[in-house]
Amino acid sequence: MRAVVTRVTSASVTIGGTVEGAIDRGFLVLLGVGPEDTQATGDKLAEKICNLRVFEDENGKMNLNLEQVGGALLVISQFTLYADTSSRRPGFSHAAKPELAVPLYERFLDQCRARGFRVEHGQFGADMQVASVNDGPVTILFDTDKA
Repeated sequence: MRAVVTRVTSASVTIGGTVEGAIDRGFLVLLGVGPEDTQATGDKLAEKICNLRVFEDENGKMNLNLEQVGGALLVISQFTLYADTSSRRPGFSHAAKPELAVPLYERFLDQCRARGFRVEHGQFGADMQVASVNDGPVTILFDTDKA
């Protein structure tokens, strides 16, 4: 799996002119699923992201995690994270097919919820408009193939 995690003061996803999910302080997570990913892969990534310590403590150090700041997650499916950019027109054959990606995406959402977080999300495969106010900005890349 690949994830781009941005610390935000707010984020939202709009589909067909309707806001489908919105958060205040927390993480905007763009999540891509690869063909070799498993439930264990997603569970490990959810644990890493939910415990990521990138919020400032009383001394201005990035030392607090999502739980400690009362944050939430907005998770957006993002197959384009698996783009083949060897040419000017990217290919997406390295992304998992929906029959694998959808259940793993949904399990990732469930794993974050099981840790006690409010999780908002978009709609898999939909044309979505994502808005965010990046905080810092702090953006972290995760790739489970390299972890």
